[in-house]
Amino acid sequence: MRARSSPITTVFDKTTKKKCVHVPDYYQQVWIPFFFLIVLEQVILTAKNKKKSFRLNDQVTSFSHWIFQESGRVFFRGAEYYAYIKIYENYHRWNLSWNSIWTWYITALGVDFCYYWVHRSNHEVHFLWAHHQVHHSSEEFNLAVGLRQSVLQHWCNFIFYLPLAFFIPPSHFIVHHQFNLIYQLWIHTTIIDDLGPLELIFNTPKHHRVHHGCNLYCLDKNYGGVLIIWDRLFGTFMEEKDEIIYGLVTSPQSFNPLYLQTFYAKAMINKSKGMKSSANKLSVLWKGPSWYPGGPRLGLDKYKINVTSRIKYNLYNNEKQDIHNFLGITILNNMFALVAIGLLFDKSQYAGLVELIRCISNKQKTILATLQSRCLCLNKGKSREIVSG
Repeated sequence: MRARSSPITTVFDKTTKKKCVHVPDYYQQVWIPFFFLIVLEQVILTAKNKKKSFRLNDQVTSFSHWIFQESGRVFFRGAEYYAYIKIYENYHRWNLSWNSIWTWYITALGVDFCYYWVHRSNHEVHFLWAHHQVHHSSEEFNLAVGLRQSVLQHWCNFIFYLPLAFFIPPSHFIVHHQFNLIYQLWIHTTIIDDLGPLELIFNTPKHHRVHHGCNLYCLDKNYGGVLIIWDRLFGTFMEEKDEIIYGLVTSPQSFNPLYLQTFYAKAMINKSKGMKSSANKLSVLWKGPSWYPGGPRLGLDKYKINVTSRIKYNLYNNEKQDIHNFLGITILNNMFALVAIGLLFDKSQYAGLVELIRCISNKQKTILATLQSRCLCLNKGKSREIVSG
């Protein structure tokens, strides 16, 4: 008889389901608590006199990517799980009992092992990196960055999990696939330092900070999801050393989520077009992002950019005023939108007029914001010229 007092067996009893339709959407259940953690993180950072760590523009951009991904998940995730279920129903070779705790353990390890190779391939295969780079595009490292994901990335990743369908029941896989990704939300933070012996086995904020660094020593390291042992076994582990600079090696300098989702793919295609031979054109897609003809698959470190310092992209210096403006514009825009919708339902002749006013107002605010940004950029440029002169 199982010991009911064990935390593992308690979790096992609550999360083990025979049929896929009975598996809850754990993502949906964690969002509200996670948003409270995001607020708590900023309160702690502010209390530690790290006020500059909060940037509204960067946080909103991360949330925008999350909305993009969640919108896509409605369509993508169902198709992915359907493929897994069909493979299991028609081709599975081993019958692991759905109500055995050993099946629970094997699934947890199997999903995390596959995630390591999913994550590693996303960094070492250029066309996969073109999607995954979205997650690394922030120059900050906080809990909100965990939400910053590519819309199309899961389509590319899911094939790595399909071998599990030969022996792991779909209900177990769906549970642990969610748990694996949910675990990784909390490791995007700077407020948690060393966790002692846990650092030897588990992926922690300390290890994941290295992964998000664009310093040369941080590149292509610490791919683990829940466990860091895979990195230790396969030679991709790196300890936290020098001060870490976050973001992509070359900063895209934009808060436009659509641009951040697509700009790298465009650059990759242009790089491929620039190659002379068909073999090199294809190599650009499947070899590493730093590859060039004549070099190894992942490129040579001596040709990679070693980022040692960076001025963060930020066109607004008054964060408090920025927050007030953002909230004011959002509330006003939403009020106009709701009024316009109500008038449409009433078939009012003024519905079009209200919507036109809302659109013109938003356009004017966009133009003013663009002009303000350009003025700030010019002022910064002049300041640099004065300093250099």
